[in-house]
Amino acid sequence: MSSSRRPERDPLGPYRTRLTGLAYRMLGSRGDADDVVQDAWLRFAAADDVRNPEAFLVTVVTRLCLDRLKSARAQREVYVGAWLPEPVFDEALSAEAATELADDLSFALMLALDALTPLERAAFLLHDVFDRPFAEVARTLERSEAACRQLAARARRSVRDNRPVPAEPPEGHARLLTAFCKAAASGDVSALANLLREDAIAITDGGGRKLAALKPIKGAEKIVRFIIGIAGKNAGSEVRVEPMMVNGSAGALIFLDGEVDHTLSMAIDGETGRIAAIYIVRNPDKLRHAPRRN
Repeated sequence: MSSSRRPERDPLGPYRTRLTGLAYRMLGSRGDADDVVQDAWLRFAAADDVRNPEAFLVTVVTRLCLDRLKSARAQREVYVGAWLPEPVFDEALSAEAATELADDLSFALMLALDALTPLERAAFLLHDVFDRPFAEVARTLERSEAACRQLAARARRSVRDNRPVPAEPPEGHARLLTAFCKAAASGDVSALANLLREDAIAITDGGGRKLAALKPIKGAEKIVRFIIGIAGKNAGSEVRVEPMMVNGSAGALIFLDGEVDHTLSMAIDGETGRIAAIYIVRNPDKLRHAPRRN
């Protein structure tokens, strides 16, 4: 008599998406986020009399992330070149809340979050993104409600100042990305310049492992020279561009001679319809979860 084994049920069930999304937004690393969520589950499994599993898990994940951010800040001081978050390629990190930023995983938001203090980041994410009441935020952060409101308010102002708004609709975003890749591949300087805002910025993250600009490249003219220079260096290689969602928006995975080389994503200014920022991740440590397509 044959028997079939049922697939094992995820012990975190409906909480995993939110918990992983929270941890990723706190840390900027999908691998670290998965580790934190697993650690939180082990603590939950060992706890007695948990009346509100979700609140317990959110609190544990937040505090674990705050602990990790202390060492992350020290590591960042010796990081080679500009830092970008680890790109994610799935859509399973939504905050699952009715908030303006619930589905926003953009590099623009992640960099704005990175400019906050750890406590500001936590208060803002818990309240403004994950829609947790300030009473719960206060218990999680072990601060008063008034203090948490101030933390979130400071963070909110900083995020608004650091994110390009309004954003371009998805179809326009995809169209500009395609036009950018085409112009870069053909070496069309004029076409590239017309796609960029004059004050555009390009950030490349090689982490000291791959060649990248050590500082952000500012201004359309400098960015065009940089992109054309890259195209020239890759002239003898087989270049393949795989369009895909990167951090929730239209992006691309670039292969050189069959190997993953970098991700390309961008922030689009919805008012001008031009590219405000370009993000290129080349650090191999941050591309371990990138899809490998034949």
